[in-house]
Amino acid sequence: MFRLWAKIFKDNRMLKDTVICNDKIELSRTKKIFDAIDEICYEFDLSKPFWLDSTIEDFKKHDKTRFTQDNFIDRIEFDYLEIHVIEEG
Repeated sequence: MFRLWAKIFKDNRMLKDTVICNDKIELSRTKKIFDAIDEICYEFDLSKPFWLDSTIEDFKKHDKTRFTQDNFIDRIEFDYLEIHVIEEG
Protein backbone atom coordinates (compact mmCIF):
# COMPACT_ATOMS: atom_id res chain seq x y z
CA MET A 1 0.00 0.00 0.00
CA PHE A 2 1.25 3.46 -0.93
CA ARG A 3 -0.10 6.40 1.09
CA LEU A 4 0.63 10.09 0.64
CA TRP A 5 -0.52 12.69 3.16
CA ALA A 6 -1.29 16.20 1.88
CA LYS A 7 -1.79 19.19 4.16
CA ILE A 8 -2.59 22.85 3.50
CA PHE A 9 -1.18 25.38 5.97
CA LYS A 10 -1.80 29.07 6.58
CA ASP A 11 -0.21 31.00 9.44
CA ASN A 12 1.27 27.75 10.82
CA ARG A 13 -2.17 26.16 11.13
CA MET A 14 -3.36 23.18 9.16
CA LEU A 15 -6.52 24.11 7.25
CA LYS A 16 -7.12 20.89 5.30
CA ASP A 17 -5.60 17.48 4.95
CA THR A 18 -6.19 14.27 3.09
CA VAL A 19 -4.54 10.90 2.66
CA ILE A 20 -4.35 9.40 -0.81
CA CYS A 21 -3.99 5.61 -0.98
CA ASN A 22 -2.85 3.58 -3.97
CA ASP A 23 -2.52 -0.18 -3.92
CA LYS A 24 -1.80 -0.72 -7.64
CA ILE A 25 1.44 -2.69 -7.54
CA GLU A 26 2.02 -2.41 -11.28
CA LEU A 27 2.61 1.37 -11.07
CA SER A 28 6.02 2.88 -10.39
CA ARG A 29 6.58 5.01 -7.30
CA THR A 30 6.85 8.15 -9.45
CA LYS A 31 3.53 7.40 -11.17
CA LYS A 32 1.87 6.83 -7.79
CA ILE A 33 3.15 10.19 -6.55
CA PHE A 34 1.93 12.07 -9.64
CA ASP A 35 -1.45 10.30 -9.51
CA ALA A 36 -1.76 11.23 -5.83
CA ILE A 37 -0.95 14.87 -6.59
CA ASP A 38 -3.65 14.87 -9.29
CA GLU A 39 -6.17 13.58 -6.74
CA ILE A 40 -5.04 16.13 -4.14
CA CYS A 41 -5.40 19.02 -6.58
CA TYR A 42 -8.86 17.82 -7.58
CA GLU A 43 -9.96 17.40 -3.95
CA PHE A 44 -8.56 20.78 -2.85
CA ASP A 45 -9.57 22.53 -6.12
CA LEU A 46 -6.00 23.59 -6.95
CA SER A 47 -3.97 23.91 -10.10
CA LYS A 48 -1.12 21.42 -10.36
CA PRO A 49 2.09 22.67 -8.75
CA PHE A 50 5.41 22.84 -10.54
CA TRP A 51 8.30 20.74 -9.26
CA LEU A 52 11.19 23.17 -8.78
CA ASP A 53 14.73 21.90 -8.22
CA SER A 54 14.50 22.67 -4.50
CA THR A 55 11.17 20.83 -4.27
CA ILE A 56 12.62 17.76 -5.95
CA GLU A 57 15.71 17.75 -3.71
CA ASP A 58 13.61 18.02 -0.52
CA PHE A 59 11.39 15.19 -1.68
CA LYS A 60 14.33 12.95 -2.56
CA LYS A 61 15.95 13.50 0.85
CA HIS A 62 12.93 13.38 3.14
CA ASP A 63 9.98 11.87 1.19
CA LYS A 64 8.34 15.16 2.04
CA THR A 65 8.18 18.61 0.43
CA ARG A 66 6.31 21.90 0.40
CA PHE A 67 4.76 23.69 -2.52
CA THR A 68 4.60 27.46 -1.99
CA GLN A 69 3.27 30.26 -4.20
CA ASP A 70 6.40 29.90 -6.35
CA ASN A 71 5.21 26.42 -7.38
CA PHE A 72 1.79 27.57 -8.62
CA ILE A 73 0.72 29.74 -11.56
CA ASP A 74 -2.58 30.69 -9.90
CA ARG A 75 -2.71 32.76 -6.72
CA ILE A 76 -3.10 30.50 -3.65
CA GLU A 77 -4.98 31.46 -0.50
CA PHE A 78 -2.64 29.58 1.86
CA ASP A 79 1.06 29.57 2.73
CA TYR A 80 1.99 26.13 1.44
CA LEU A 81 0.85 22.65 0.46
CA GLU A 82 2.92 19.92 2.08
CA ILE A 83 3.03 16.35 0.84
CA HIS A 84 4.57 13.45 2.75
CA VAL A 85 4.87 9.78 1.84
CA ILE A 86 3.70 7.98 4.98
CA GLU A 87 3.67 4.39 3.76
CA GLU A 88 5.23 2.40 0.96
CA GLY A 89 4.98 -1.27 0.45
